[in-house]
Amino acid sequence: MLLNDILAALRRTFLKGDGGPAYEEFIASLDAAKIAAQALQPGDAMPAFLLPNAEGELVDSAELLAAGPVVVSFFRGGWCPYCSATLDAMQAVLAEVTAAGATFVAMTPETGGRALATKRAHGLHYQVLADVDLAIAMAFGIVFRTPPLYEALLRRSGVDLAERTGNPAWLMPLPATFLVRRDGVIARSWVDIDFTRRAEPADIVAALKAL
Repeated sequence: MLLNDILAALRRTFLKGDGGPAYEEFIASLDAAKIAAQALQPGDAMPAFLLPNAEGELVDSAELLAAGPVVVSFFRGGWCPYCSATLDAMQAVLAEVTAAGATFVAMTPETGGRALATKRAHGLHYQVLADVDLAIAMAFGIVFRTPPLYEALLRRSGVDLAERTGNPAWLMPLPATFLVRRDGVIARSWVDIDFTRRAEPADIVAALKAL
């Protein structure tokens, strides 16, 4: 089954509950603010980073690029079912990503050991990096303030982003994915204001093979 078919089923369940108004406000708010247009585009240079991984070791973007192309994917956190499905789907194609000579890394703004908890819960064999204070997501141009209705919905669900990220502003990243060539230039990007839609793993693999 395609990842976005799985995500569509999750979306239908979400909208049958009390998520409809929050979802509609979310999309309208990000569309009005033109958040997606602010994101880095193909041809732009990937911002350099040095971030702790789930195990607490520092990962240098320069070292990753020295080994080949890099796929950088931002996810909101272990609390997000759409992110969880995406993490699992990327694990399923990891061998193909590696065979193409590339490295896949997932970035989350969550702190306090949550990156490691997510990695273990999903049996991930790729790097999960903690983007502290969303510094790298900001450099990629994909950070926004959580709209009010969606913030209220998350709070009712027991998800406190301020506590999970260590940032009181209730910021989150678009769940965007960027394919970066070995020279550090972005070759492809998948950016969508709708958090229920993600880059299809097969499309990422195909883009890697086409480099």
